Amino acid sequence: MRVFLAGSTGVVGRRLLPLLIADGHHVTALTRRPERAAGLRAAGAEPVVADARDGRALAAAVRDSAPDVVVHQLTDLGRADLTANSELRRVGTRHLVNAALDAGARRIVAQSIAWAYAGGDGPAAEDTPLDRDAPEPRRSTVHGVAALEEAVGEAPEWVVLRYGMFHGPGTWFAPDGVRAGDARAGRLVAKGDVTSFVHVDDAAAAAVAALNWPTGAVNICDDHPAAAYEWMPAFCAAVGAPPPPVDRGAERPAWARGADNTRARTELGWVAHHPCWRDAFAIRPASR
Repeated sequence: MRVFLAGSTGVVGRRLLPLLIADGHHVTALTRRPERAAGLRAAGAEPVVADARDGRALAAAVRDSAPDVVVHQLTDLGRADLTANSELRRVGTRHLVNAALDAGARRIVAQSIAWAYAGGDGPAAEDTPLDRDAPEPRRSTVHGVAALEEAVGEAPEWVVLRYGMFHGPGTWFAPDGVRAGDARAGRLVAKGDVTSFVHVDDAAAAAVAALNWPTGAVNICDDHPAAAYEWMPAFCAAVGAPPPPVDRGAERPAWARGADNTRARTELGWVAHHPCWRDAFAIRPASR
């Protein structure tokens, strides 16, 4: 299969690329940094240099690669700038989808998130609507996600991977990541907000599997959504930070509910090799 991989040097993309190569796919790997082209070529891909915000350059790159499938793993989170990331979801995705359709690609697989759902009492399944009426700054994030998913849905076949919060090397939750810095600086407070996590290796494996999944959105997260007062002390201990203050009385925002991975597990056969955040944060449930 001919695969065009956008976001090839990101936290998921750099794990995804060797998996695609190992499966025998011909991969054209997009980067906006010319100095990364040699590394992509050494990894077995055909590198192409273009910025997803430049619609003409991206269209030419996709057209020349003649892909069967376009895999969208583009993010702009290196500086933890959520506004820039939302803009890339809107503008970059629009350019990428236009390019894919013009090039005759039959399928698009795209990265989305599992915490853009409207509020409710329990982990959200894929049929839960997005939280479009959220106040700012959440509104900008949700509308960026909605724009991405609506654009991707124009493809003849498509899969939107609604990833949980990434953990693992190179993520915000790595020992050298943004959230570890926040933990050491005492900027985290453990409340009742529920998060679903996913290890980046599992995220990459899901993207490979999605090359053959039926059209639709899929939550890709581990089996154990958890409130911050449960996971955050473990995370702080794992990265050498002091215990966070715990506020069990704070009201949980209705949207901070976690996500349900039943469809991925039971309908699609996806197996998380890191099925619980406790393993990553080096803790086990207390004996009862």
